[in-house]
Amino acid sequence: MSLLENEEYEFLEELIITPSPTGFESAGQKVWKDYVEQYADQVQADSYGSAVGRINVNYDVMTVMLEAHCDEIGMIIQHITDKGFVYVNKLGGSDPTITKGKHVHIHTSDGIVTGIVGNTAIHLRDTGKKEKQPQWKDVFIDIGASSRDEALKMVQIGDPITFADDFDFLTDDKLAGRALDNRIGGFMIAQALKRLNERRSELKVNVLALNSVQEEIGGYGARMMSFRHAPDLALVTDVTHATDTPGINHKDHGLIKLGKGPTVTHGSANHPKVVELIENVAEKQEISIQHEASSVRTGTDTDSIFYQRTGIPSGLISLPLRYMHSPVETASLQDMQQLINLMVESVIALEPDQTFQVA
Repeated sequence: MSLLENEEYEFLEELIITPSPTGFESAGQKVWKDYVEQYADQVQADSYGSAVGRINVNYDVMTVMLEAHCDEIGMIIQHITDKGFVYVNKLGGSDPTITKGKHVHIHTSDGIVTGIVGNTAIHLRDTGKKEKQPQWKDVFIDIGASSRDEALKMVQIGDPITFADDFDFLTDDKLAGRALDNRIGGFMIAQALKRLNERRSELKVNVLALNSVQEEIGGYGARMMSFRHAPDLALVTDVTHATDTPGINHKDHGLIKLGKGPTVTHGSANHPKVVELIENVAEKQEISIQHEASSVRTGTDTDSIFYQRTGIPSGLISLPLRYMHSPVETASLQDMQQLINLMVESVIALEPDQTFQVA
């Protein structure tokens, strides 16, 4: 926590522990908007809940958008049996293999209902043959109900579900918990907006900080808002796979290390002139960066932003993350602070009429 001021820590904690499963992000977005209102000239939200905070310099100059997504993976109630057991499906890219034996929170109109994902004891399983990996159709939740009617008094079909895990510090630098993907991105763009507001006298461009909904199921929030606001440039941040743990083939997935700085992505949606700007700023400001290649898609909101209207020059700056899409995602606060610095300095470096033509 030494790398965070008290106000920053309190905001990060509240943002991460506030559930925001994809399609049900309103509670987390309220936390984000309440914080950003202190540093933005305007805060707005669209009908689906994506939110922007804006710093207005001059409407005759270019606008840069800093973007992250606010939603997290989860589950959703699909069926309730006659005996009151709850069967689920995934929200976003959830992994059924890590669900067994976990505490979960079911978010109902009347509040949170606690449940546990059923796990048949090893004594009762046939261990003489190879066990299959669980599929979503196999995952069920026990909420203590003894019948379907009793369960339906507690929960409803369509209620979203998140893991009950919050977060903790492994060391002063290493943070672990659920929903760092990508609530930590929302934290970073909020901090970048705060710092840019403090350095307003150096700003030569307008700034939008966009915290988008529904990235985990297709990048829809970013698509709606980037079309609506039509920025001249987008700097996107999300998490990326730190591949420095055992069992990962670097020839297949590249080598990205935790604690060695944010990554800059090359290729696909990433505009080469925007990448060049980011690299030049990193060198000038002595910010350590790592490099990633994107052959077809980045798998982030960058893919939803860059092609809107006549094209929005875009660059992806990512935070290395271990154990993505699990309740124990792990990130480095030093990487996080470096990424915030890189975003802020890249915005400060922009000229009022800057363009990004490649030919």
